[in-house]
Amino acid sequence: MRQKNFFPAIIACICMATAAPSHAQENPAAPFTGRWALDLDYENNKAGWLEVSQEDGYLDASILWRWGSVYPVDYAMIFVGDLLLVHGQDQVVKKDDQGNPVRTLHPVYWFNLKMDGEDRITGEASFPNPDGIETETVAFTGKRIPALGKAPDTGKIKFGKPLNLFNGTDLKGWELMEKNATSGWTVVDGVLVNDPVQPEHGEHISYGNLRTSDTFEDFKLEVEVNVPRGSNSGVYLRGIYEVQVMDSYGKALDPHNMGALYSRITPLVSAEKPAGEWQTLEITLYKRYLTVILNGQTIIENQPVKGVTGGALTSDEFSPGPIYLQGDHGKVSYRKVTLAPILN
Repeated sequence: MRQKNFFPAIIACICMATAAPSHAQENPAAPFTGRWALDLDYENNKAGWLEVSQEDGYLDASILWRWGSVYPVDYAMIFVGDLLLVHGQDQVVKKDDQGNPVRTLHPVYWFNLKMDGEDRITGEASFPNPDGIETETVAFTGKRIPALGKAPDTGKIKFGKPLNLFNGTDLKGWELMEKNATSGWTVVDGVLVNDPVQPEHGEHISYGNLRTSDTFEDFKLEVEVNVPRGSNSGVYLRGIYEVQVMDSYGKALDPHNMGALYSRITPLVSAEKPAGEWQTLEITLYKRYLTVILNGQTIIENQPVKGVTGGALTSDEFSPGPIYLQGDHGKVSYRKVTLAPILN
């Protein structure tokens, strides 16, 4: 059992630390600080991201593990030269007759990281089972992400000839990403429609995302999209950065709203239209800086992109990638997808 071996290992490490020479590195956290592109040891959805910083009097870290949002870990510490990250959340395991909690646990999972050269790390993540018996252990590696350069002058960008990625007739130039998924994508009256209908009774259907067969570097992407009430989708740039598509009309500003870079960049203003109306997105990605214009209003202006978002095809931010449209969440329609490559 993995858990039974964990605490004796800590005891051994403490003994080693006690005997460590006094000339140990003055700041053992320094090699870990920065942003890291993680490659996770799963068969699918292998992309992750980590940022470690040394604040005034404490270490801090945020992580992205496959899907969802970037989140701050509960605690980061250097332990005998390794970096240990711990995170958890309360779980009510017993309630009284009125439904009030009478026993709440705080299960945790942890990440143990080692330096593997100047710009690489290796690690293991441990996720205890819900009943506290045994853990799942996942290996991962990381590569340091180069620092972002100075914000580019967007006024000097030179664009190539626009490419019409959707022809209004069929799915030529597009392909379903997941081999075993069901496609909810069809073309109806010149509109690209995704309708992932689930049966009222019966087994859940896994619907797939749609990607371009071609890959791209930096570009300006123009999209017209219609989101029904309560629905949710996303436009992935180079397959790694998700610009959120959802019905967020009337909601407070949030990094999960329409036009946001999912969980990373909050829009400057709310520019959404009500559900069911056609909306326009103009998205420029250049040198890891992002500008988003929603319905004619600039909601993200030349802001740095610090890493991939949940659902990224890869953690590599420096290779060409496809445009992909999220199709496993809710109904959504597109009637324009045009891309102008950046030449300089």
